[in-house]
Amino acid sequence: MSATPYANGGRLLRDLRLPEQEAHMVPVEAPGVVRAGAMGNLGGWLREVIRANPTDFRLFGPDETASNRLQDVYDATDKVWEERIEDVDEHLARAGRVMEVLSEHLCQGWLEGYLLTGRHGVFTSYEAFVHIVDSMFNQHAKWLKVHRELPWRMPVASLTYLLSSHVWQQDHNGFSHQDPGFIDHVVNKKAEVVRVYLPVDANTLVSTMDHCLRSRDYVNVVVAGKAQSLQWFGPAEARLHCARGIGILGFAGNEVPGQEPDVVLGCAGDVPTAEAVAAAQMLRRDLPELKVRVVNAVDLMRLQDEREHPHGLPDREFDALFTTDRPVVFAYHGYPWLIHRLTYRRTNHRNLHVRGYIEEGTTTTPFDMAMLNRIDRFHLAIDVLDRVPGLAERRAGLRQRYQDELAQARAYTREFGDDPAAIRDWTLGEDAPSSD
Repeated sequence: MSATPYANGGRLLRDLRLPEQEAHMVPVEAPGVVRAGAMGNLGGWLREVIRANPTDFRLFGPDETASNRLQDVYDATDKVWEERIEDVDEHLARAGRVMEVLSEHLCQGWLEGYLLTGRHGVFTSYEAFVHIVDSMFNQHAKWLKVHRELPWRMPVASLTYLLSSHVWQQDHNGFSHQDPGFIDHVVNKKAEVVRVYLPVDANTLVSTMDHCLRSRDYVNVVVAGKAQSLQWFGPAEARLHCARGIGILGFAGNEVPGQEPDVVLGCAGDVPTAEAVAAAQMLRRDLPELKVRVVNAVDLMRLQDEREHPHGLPDREFDALFTTDRPVVFAYHGYPWLIHRLTYRRTNHRNLHVRGYIEEGTTTTPFDMAMLNRIDRFHLAIDVLDRVPGLAERRAGLRQRYQDELAQARAYTREFGDDPAAIRDWTLGEDAPSSD
């Protein structure tokens, strides 16, 4: 093997020619008004990646390219197929750039070989079923750790998992398709190797994927929804927010400049972010004197201490965002204990309360999934009332009203099999506060 340059694929690696991000981003004049599908939008960008790199980029996935809304890539290529092609077959060709077969193991092996011989690729999967390659991920991450320590090994393209059909959007598949735990598995590996991203809309997804395809010697995990959802960032703001990895959503809170907030609403993930912004809107309406800050993390590893992960925030920056003594209610995409694990050394960890997926699910509506796992806007707002000292006692009537509205929404989903229009069609609209 040492006689062939392909055994040290980094020597053959060439940078991808990537399309301009802005050309594939959604126009957003105001946050929380426009709806778009993040994965569907990304499909157009990946189509141009394939066109610009016809010999050294492939898309790998277990029969889910179109299901995950990336079907626009078929405008530029087909699925490679070696057997007989029937008249009824669609998007099959001898020279396609999409490698699609219902075997996660095979997709993982193909992609690893492709990367280690100096090419580029992305593995797309349903979030719940990428666990099938847990052990293969383990070995690749371990290989990367050792590979990075050898001076004669040249960097290779990162292995990027793009996970969709995620836990919060399973109104057709149900409990079997609800498992966000791959992230927990990934963060066990060495910090210099793993990266986890939770873009919140179409534009942050494009910016995140551009970054991942430029990276070397990492395992990147990107989780994004495929359903139509509210868009929060215009193109320039999306790139800036992704570059920071974490930041205050000025359009969502109502804190007073120069003063600490009374409470912080944290969020990571597209659905948890929407619910946190909606909860902040409710609190602004009903308790305008309460100063709320909303903080969103796109790069999950920003929550970790800088001494434990290269992307980790220094304590002073973390404290500036989350304060040293105010209640923090955090809505998270996955299992809630991971946020505690990442932040246990932080000054204000004692005041951090996390809501996430707690193994409650079925075939139901998106908002009912949020209610079942208590990350919905009503639970978040009630948490704020309970955790700001003295607020629950002073505003017991408001707390009861939120509980009643929660019960009404739950009953509506059971009677009509849909979410109430006020929630399903909710937008931030003109109610967004100034970000000055």
